[in-house]
Amino acid sequence: MRFGWLTLSLSPSPEEDAARIDQQIAQVCFAEQLGFSDVWLTEHYFTGESVYNDALLFASAIAMRTERIRIGFAVVQLPFHHPVRLAVQLALLDNLSKGRIDVGVGKGTIYNEYEFVGHGLRSDDSRERMEEAIEILERLWNGGPVTYSGKYFQVHVPELRPHPVQRPGLPLWRSVISPASFSECGRLGVPILTARLPVARIRERWAAYEAGLEAGGHDAPTRARLLAQSALWRNVYVAESDAQAEDELSALLLQTRDHMMHVRAAYNPPDFAIDPAMLNPWADPATGDDAALKYVLATGSLFGSPARVREQVAELRDVGVQHLLCQTGFGDMSHEQNLASMRRFGHEVMPAFRRS
Repeated sequence: MRFGWLTLSLSPSPEEDAARIDQQIAQVCFAEQLGFSDVWLTEHYFTGESVYNDALLFASAIAMRTERIRIGFAVVQLPFHHPVRLAVQLALLDNLSKGRIDVGVGKGTIYNEYEFVGHGLRSDDSRERMEEAIEILERLWNGGPVTYSGKYFQVHVPELRPHPVQRPGLPLWRSVISPASFSECGRLGVPILTARLPVARIRERWAAYEAGLEAGGHDAPTRARLLAQSALWRNVYVAESDAQAEDELSALLLQTRDHMMHVRAAYNPPDFAIDPAMLNPWADPATGDDAALKYVLATGSLFGSPARVREQVAELRDVGVQHLLCQTGFGDMSHEQNLASMRRFGHEVMPAFRRS
């Protein structure tokens, strides 16, 4: 198995932002030392989540401090970026990192409308903006002059410089959850990320992706590579005992949920309503904390002593997961607590799943 490290960092106050940013860099460097194969950065704004906010600029700092670990985005919220500037920034990052960049893309948060408002937008047209942006990115990375006239972007670019190191362009990953999305991404040969998928559903979703790969006519080595890349995101917390891990993780997750619910209630505009079909017990403000916590522990978390977490990782491996993204920080968790959990996972869990 491959293990990635993912950050959805939260700084509890503006006064702590600078220290938390420094800690994030230290945690990424530690992840590389422990043998994580990739690090994934999230993108949120205005409320202390993803404390660096600008994941692209933060990635450049990481590229200069690391040597081997791949640097991914989970995900770049495309409506917040002009695609030409984004293409240039990502091509430069690929050069700075010597070809270590992976780009998860999405149409933007479905819960935090205040992020769109803060960028002078609304989310109604976010999918169309994303689709235009993806087309422009791919055409620019393929080289040569690009002329594009769409609903949102009209551009003429003589040539993108610098060219990305990775050819024909940077890998564009998609975040998926429905069976149809797994099948379509397979057909297109697009690498995938998914989160909070119950173990009982993983095998069938991976099968849908594999069927899509076959329907798309991809050769056997390509199918094997993409299946190995397919990434599942989990909260991961390792403590000395099962009880300690459950108690500490539960407190941190409830703190995270309290922040999440507060900022959405305070900052989302009055005319915005989250699509009920997109709500799960964790995200639904009508669900009480006890039920929400039970749901997220059962469907989105690996926690316990090293022995118990090894069992949980083995369960994922046995249903087909070859690439696990580990979020190890929650709420205002201290730097030292995060490093301790990472160290236990890196020293006492990961070695059991490395290929001999």
